[in-house]
Amino acid sequence: MIDLLLVGIGAGNPKHLTLEAIEALNSADVILIPRKGAGKDDLAELRRVICRDYLTNGGPPQHEFDLPVRDPATPDYVQRVNDWHDAIATAWQEAITSQVGSSGRVAFLVWGDPSLYDSTLRIAERVQSKLALQLTVIPGITSIQALTAGHAIPLNTLAAPVTITTGRKLRDFGWPPKTESLVVMLDAGGAFEVLDKEGYDIWWSAFAGMPQEIRIAGPLSEVQAHILETRAKARADHGWIMDVYLIRKRDT
Repeated sequence: MIDLLLVGIGAGNPKHLTLEAIEALNSADVILIPRKGAGKDDLAELRRVICRDYLTNGGPPQHEFDLPVRDPATPDYVQRVNDWHDAIATAWQEAITSQVGSSGRVAFLVWGDPSLYDSTLRIAERVQSKLALQLTVIPGITSIQALTAGHAIPLNTLAAPVTITTGRKLRDFGWPPKTESLVVMLDAGGAFEVLDKEGYDIWWSAFAGMPQEIRIAGPLSEVQAHILETRAKARADHGWIMDVYLIRKRDT
């Protein structure tokens, strides 16, 4: 039996590691580190830093492997993502069996939390259909927590709910009905442009929790262009970007 540990490591700051995460990583026989290709080495490097500086004696052995990329030629978005996840699951399976065979304790370091707008659990379930493995999930600090902490704001207004969605949903369907506070994740860029700029405030963070974190906040009408320009420059500078934002409907 393979014990597969999915360990949330926070939104980019190694100090966000919980004691439970450190304990779980130290207990592994091997830590698998996926590489996402040119321009995204920061993602793998953070995992290397965590193993080197925060685990006992540099942690268990680490094995790095390359992840497949999403095929842009598939027109249907859901099918494109499902095909991609199938390919990633195959890469996981090959990496796992190459390191521990059919028995051992394998850890993956997962950005943020494995349960929140992350496909790690869906990929692990695919692997579980091929291998005899036990899943163990260690929660981590999410980018939403890093966002609100960085801006020093509460997530919700008094006694009010919060809706969490994706940039695609906001762009396609607009502001969700009966929503006061909206957190947007996985935005390919500027989904908030569909909104009436005069009616909202926004708190935006890129690379939340990381040393290069960027924060912009204010009335959407005043900061929208600045966010778009800053985002484009940051993406060009780093080759990738992770951003998240909270939009609140202003009282009228």
